[in-house]
Amino acid sequence: MKFIFFTDTHIKGTTPKNRNDNFYETLKTKFLEIKGICDELEIDFILHGGDWFDRPDISPSIVKEFALIMQSYKRPIYTIAGNHDIFGHNPDTVGRTMLGLLEGVGILTLINYNDEVVVEKDGLKVQILGKPYRFDIDDVETSPTYYIVKKSKDVDYLINMVHGMLLKKPFFEGIPYTLVDSITETEADITLAGHYHGGFGLVERDGKYFANPGSLVRISNAIGEINRIPKVIIIELSEGINVYERELRSAAHGNEVLDRRQLEYAQDRNIKLHRFYQELSETGKFQKADLGRIIDDITTDRNISREVKHETIKRIAAAKEEIAHDEED
Repeated sequence: MKFIFFTDTHIKGTTPKNRNDNFYETLKTKFLEIKGICDELEIDFILHGGDWFDRPDISPSIVKEFALIMQSYKRPIYTIAGNHDIFGHNPDTVGRTMLGLLEGVGILTLINYNDEVVVEKDGLKVQILGKPYRFDIDDVETSPTYYIVKKSKDVDYLINMVHGMLLKKPFFEGIPYTLVDSITETEADITLAGHYHGGFGLVERDGKYFANPGSLVRISNAIGEINRIPKVIIIELSEGINVYERELRSAAHGNEVLDRRQLEYAQDRNIKLHRFYQELSETGKFQKADLGRIIDDITTDRNISREVKHETIKRIAAAKEEIAHDEED
């Protein structure tokens, strides 16, 4: 039984400032290459880690173009919702989104918290679980609920998909994350993650596999994206597990499609934002790990809306993620 996994496609009709190409056409080319890989390797099932779209209410005309390509895959597609696929970081809103529409017309199957999918081929049973994005998915108290799962007794393998900040090594303090080494007690044979655009590749711990190939397209404002080649994960299951990464041949080198000036400008802005947060933490008035409380205190005192608070946290998180990605490279 064979699977292909990719994530964070961020379908949109416009081209980000940090790219020199036609982003829309580039993304369609990558979707078509995935079809070619599926045919070449005789893939049975397609898995996606969330953030299909850059926003939940994207234009129907854009959705139509990609829906036709997805239909051409002629294979079952199982997915979870990412934070960009839903309104207000609330997975219960997915029914009102374009991702919910795709499920409604039968193009893909959404896996939610209490859902359990079992696929079979040649006597082999594989259980697929999914944990869509939630605001508390990487909180210390709740993260085991999403990452550490139990395998059913009558299946051969378990795959768990999570749209959260799963990382191979520690991140900046103040932004919740979950380390691979902290969830090795999971009964999932393979844990697949989205959300962190830089990805961490493939990690094996005691016969269990953890993978995030990174976003299918380079949209993060990170210098490190120049050298990253978008990838997919291939999973082959039989009497054993074979998991490996495959680079997309259609992905041009970063120097060809990314605007280095825009990336350097964004990096400088993000570094300043990070230094501001460090200085704020070092005053002793706030605990480093409690960014939410810092923002909450400020927005409450100044009667700032909940939407502004969430946008503030999101931007700081994005800045830190991009700085971390640059340091890794």
